[in-house]
Amino acid sequence: MTNTPTIAAKEPIVVELTEGKNYFFCTCGNSKKQPFCDGAHKDTGFEPHKFTAEKNGKAWLCQCKHSGKIPFCDGTHSKV
Repeated sequence: MTNTPTIAAKEPIVVELTEGKNYFFCTCGNSKKQPFCDGAHKDTGFEPHKFTAEKNGKAWLCQCKHSGKIPFCDGTHSKV
């Protein structure tokens, strides 16, 4: 078990969010359904990050798993 997530990709992914809908963002980096959780975190010590979309529309979600604004990209991927 490690406390460092797997880097799924070194660029954000654009997703369409629905206002008021709950999403479960992958924090371990092992999900095959990036950027969302598929349960791959089992026995890793990681848990998904639940968030509710504040508005309808596109969002740039982190795939490097090191953003300071999880689940959203803050550009950290350029430093990992």
